[in-house]
Amino acid sequence: MLITATTILGVLMAVTMVFIRLKASKRPASKARIILPPLFMSTGAFMFLFPAFQVSWQQVIEAVSVGVIFSLFLIKTSNFEVRNGYIYLIPSKAFVFILFGLLLIRIVLKVLIGQTVSVGETSGMFYLLAFGMILSWRIAMLLKFTKIEKELNGTLTT
Repeated sequence: MLITATTILGVLMAVTMVFIRLKASKRPASKARIILPPLFMSTGAFMFLFPAFQVSWQQVIEAVSVGVIFSLFLIKTSNFEVRNGYIYLIPSKAFVFILFGLLLIRIVLKVLIGQTVSVGETSGMFYLLAFGMILSWRIAMLLKFTKIEKELNGTLTT
C-alpha cells in the first residue's frame, strides 16, 4: 500500500516537473531560479532527525552516488541560449523521456531495496538519491549559466 502511494506520488511529481520545466523555458533563466530548488529541497533533510529515516554512511554514499550518475542525463540535456539579451533554458525533447525513465528506474530500485531495507531507510536513501541528482544537476546548470552570462556581459561591455 505504502509503495503504491509513494509511486503514485512520484509519478505526479514527475508530471508536475515537466509542466514546471516547460513553463520555466518561457521566462529568462536566473541564478536564483537555478539555485532555489535544491535549497528548498534541502529542508527535507530534517527527516534524518527521526531514527526511522536514518541511514548508514555507506548508504548515504551509495544513494548520493547513484543520484549524481542519474543527473548526468539531465546535465547533458540542459542547455541555455541567448535571446534578446536574456539567457533562456532550452526545452529539451528528451527531458520528458529522461525524467520518466529515471522515475521508472527509481521505482524498480525502490521495490528491490524495499524488500531488504526498512521503509524509513528506503525513504531516506531515495531522498538522498533525489537530492544528489538535483544538486549536481543544478550546480552544472549554474556553471553553464555563469559561463554564458560572462560571455554575454563581455559582449555587452565591449
